[in-house]
Amino acid sequence: MILDTLPDPAIAGQGCPPRTRLQIDLLLLAIEALELGGSEAILAFAEELDLTDIIKNRVNLWRMRSSNPMRRANIRRPLTIMEAKALVVIACYIARRLTVVIRQMLMIYQQMNDKQIPLEQNLRLSNYLERFRAHFKSRMNARRSGVLALTSDEKLDELAINLLEKLLFCTGTAGMQRFWISLFDGEVE
Repeated sequence: MILDTLPDPAIAGQGCPPRTRLQIDLLLLAIEALELGGSEAILAFAEELDLTDIIKNRVNLWRMRSSNPMRRANIRRPLTIMEAKALVVIACYIARRLTVVIRQMLMIYQQMNDKQIPLEQNLRLSNYLERFRAHFKSRMNARRSGVLALTSDEKLDELAINLLEKLLFCTGTAGMQRFWISLFDGEVE
């Protein structure tokens, strides 16, 4: 199975740490902002990659993503290692499919930033950042301290660009495995 390509982290218990759950959910949020119908794409890839025994349907996907402690509708249930692996595999496959778009957006961002041109001048980048901010604000609990630090549009834009870089990282050589291992950096016993 494709999940066997990702090593099992040496962490206590069966659930993922809160930071890992947050990072996976934010990566999926960036995918949803990049591509209209991102949640449908996640479900389609789950079926294509034969992961429907883990990600059964939309409600099951929502429950997994709601294990993110910063979510407005946070469910206090652990995200299992197998569920986390499935979400990472799907995110990486979608990122590979969107590699050209991600590279273009990061190049445009770099050029605009170097020339100090407002990001709103580029329609594609502006749409992505706007959708990301809207998704983030509608789904995250504004009373959480981690979310409070991200109340300004500039901070959210920074996070959105950082997530694009992570998505691009996932598309590289052994990117899926390297991203997976990075999720547990500092969490391993």
